[in-house]
Amino acid sequence: MSRKSNLDALFGAKPSLQPAPTPAPPPVDPAAEAPSPEPEAFAAANPAPAEPEFAAANPGNPGPRPPERSRSGAVRAMSSTLRGLAARADAAAEIEAGTVVVEIAPERIDDSFIADRVADATDPGLPALVESIRESGQQVPILVRPHPSDPDRFQVAYGRRRIQAARRLARPVRAVVRPLSDAELVVAQGKENLERQDLSYIERAFFALRLEEHGFPRATIIAAMGVGKGDLSTLISVARTVPAEVVRAIGPAPAAGRPRWMLLAERIRTASPKRIAGLVADPALADKPTNERFAAVLSALSPPAAPRPAPQVWSDEAGRGIARIERGPDRVALSFDETAEPGLADYVLDRLPEILAAYRAGRARP
Repeated sequence: MSRKSNLDALFGAKPSLQPAPTPAPPPVDPAAEAPSPEPEAFAAANPAPAEPEFAAANPGNPGPRPPERSRSGAVRAMSSTLRGLAARADAAAEIEAGTVVVEIAPERIDDSFIADRVADATDPGLPALVESIRESGQQVPILVRPHPSDPDRFQVAYGRRRIQAARRLARPVRAVVRPLSDAELVVAQGKENLERQDLSYIERAFFALRLEEHGFPRATIIAAMGVGKGDLSTLISVARTVPAEVVRAIGPAPAAGRPRWMLLAERIRTASPKRIAGLVADPALADKPTNERFAAVLSALSPPAAPRPAPQVWSDEAGRGIARIERGPDRVALSFDETAEPGLADYVLDRLPEILAAYRAGRARP
C-alpha cells in the first residue's frame, strides 16, 4: 500500500477549515460493541509486540498492551516543522510585545515624527559615545516602533545618538521593538529625556511646542515633559518667540539655561528681522562651539549702552583746572589736581559731614 494510504489510515480524512457540526450519537448496538479490527495497512505498518514481552515490562497490568503507533519519516518531519513554526511564532510574539532585544540596521530606522533635539555638528559627546560602543558594545538598547506607513522600517522613540554612533561604526543597533501609539511614543520619548537629563532648555522648549502643534492635549505634554502647567507655558512661549533658524544656528547650547534663553527671547522681540538674519548668516558664528554661539548672539542683540557725558573741569578764578567731574548713570566722580591745589582734597574730605548736614537741612525746608 502507498505512503499516502498509510497516512490516510493514520490520520483519517483531512480536517476542514471550518468546525463541523457534531452529529447525534447513533443508537448503541450490543452486537457492535466489540472493537472493530484495524485496517490492514495500519496493522502491517504497526505490528503489535509479543504479549509475554509486554507482560514482563508491565507486571501490574496483565491485560493486553494497547497497540503502539510508530512514526514514519514524513510524520517526524512534519512534527519538527510544526515545532519550528511554533518557536518562531513565540519569538515573533515576544518581539511584538517588546520583551526581547533585536539588532536592526540603523539605515532602517527613521527619526520620531516629533523632533526633540537640535542638530549640532560640533556635538562634543558623540565621538566619546562612538569609542565607548566600539570598545564595550552598546550596553543600553534604544526603543523603536514599527513604522506606521512602511512595514520594512522603524521609527525611533529614543536613542538617536546611539543610532548615529552605530552608523559611524557600520554595525547594527540593539533595539527593543514595541507597537506604540503616537501618544505612547512621545511620552516614552519625553520620559527617557527627562531621566537622562541631557536635553538643553531650548530643546525641551521646542519639543513642547512641536507636541502642541501636533495636536496633543496639555495633559499628554505634561506627562511627556514632566513639568507643571506654568513651566510648560514658559517653555512654549520661549519656543514661539525664538525663530527656528536662530536655534539651528546656535545649536542646543546646554550651558544657557532658562533665564538666558528668556533674556534672548526678549531681545529678539525688539530686534529687526534683518538684524537677526544677518547674525545667523555670519560664517564666523558657525565656527564657534554651541555655547559660544549663544553668547555671541545674545551679546550682539544687547541694547547699545547709553553714551557717557564728557567729563567736566572745574576751574578757579585764574582759570586753572582744579577738579574733574565725571558723571555716570548712577554715580558722580570728583577728582582733584594735587599739583594745582595741594591739600584741597583732604580739606573737602574733612568737611564732608558738615556739607552733608547742610545739604539735608536744605532739603528738609518747605
